Amino acid sequence: MAVSGQRRRPVVALYERIADAVHDGTYPPGSTLPSEPKLAAELGVSRPALREALLLLQEDGVLTVRRGVGRTVNDRPPRRGFEHVQPLEELIGAGAPLRVRALLRTVEEPTDFTTQHLLAPARAELRFWESVLGGEGTAAALSHEWAAPDELLDRVHPEFARALRAAEAETGAGGAVSMLAVLVGASRETALSAHSGITATLLGRRRGEQLGRPADTPAVLVTQVVRVGETPVLAAKHMLPTGTPALPVLQSY
Repeated sequence: MAVSGQRRRPVVALYERIADAVHDGTYPPGSTLPSEPKLAAELGVSRPALREALLLLQEDGVLTVRRGVGRTVNDRPPRRGFEHVQPLEELIGAGAPLRVRALLRTVEEPTDFTTQHLLAPARAELRFWESVLGGEGTAAALSHEWAAPDELLDRVHPEFARALRAAEAETGAGGAVSMLAVLVGASRETALSAHSGITATLLGRRRGEQLGRPADTPAVLVTQVVRVGETPVLAAKHMLPTGTPALPVLQSY
C-alpha cells in the first residue's frame, strides 16, 4: 500500500498537539482551555486553524463548550457507533443514490478518533477516504472514512481488503464509491454489526469550502463504527449540513 509523503493533514497535526496536551495532563479532565487568542499564541498557529482543530476535538468528545465558561476537557470520551449498515449515499438518496466524488484517497497514521474506534496501534497505516456526496449540482454531505490496517483486514475480512484495493484502482480511473459501500458489497457472506452517534455542530471553514457553504452553517455529525464480530473494520464521520435530505434512523426495542 502506497504511503503519501504527508502523513497528517495540518488540522489533524494540530488536533494531535492539543490532544497530546490533554493526555499528558497539561489540560487535565475538567480543566478549561486558555482563550483562543492565548492558545493560538502558545501553539504558534492562526486562530482559524486553531478553531478548526478545536471543533474536531469537540466533535470527538475530547472537549465540551460551556456557555460563560469556555472549552473544558471531558472526563471520558462518549460511546460511538452505527446501527444501520447501509451506505449513506443510499440512506439519504430517497430512492436515488447520491453520487460519490472522491476528494482524497490516501494513507495516514491514527488520530485519537481512529485509535479509539479501530483499536489501531500508534504507528499503524490506515486507508483514509474523503468524499463529497451530492445530487443534481448540490453537495449534500462530506464523508471521512478509515479502514482498519491491511494486515488486520487480510485476517478478519480478506474480501473487504481485496475490494478496497480494487476500488482505489477504479477511483484513479475516474470512478468513486464510499468505503462503506465497498464493505457492504464485500460482506454478502460476512455478518456485520454497527453503531452510530449523532451530534449537532457547525461546518467550519475547510468543510464549508468543500461543501460550498458558509463556515457557520449548522450541521449534523454522524459517526460510525462497523465490526466483524468484535473486531472494528471501518470508522467514519459524515457531516450533513442544513438542507441535506432527511436521514432515516431505525430503532428497535
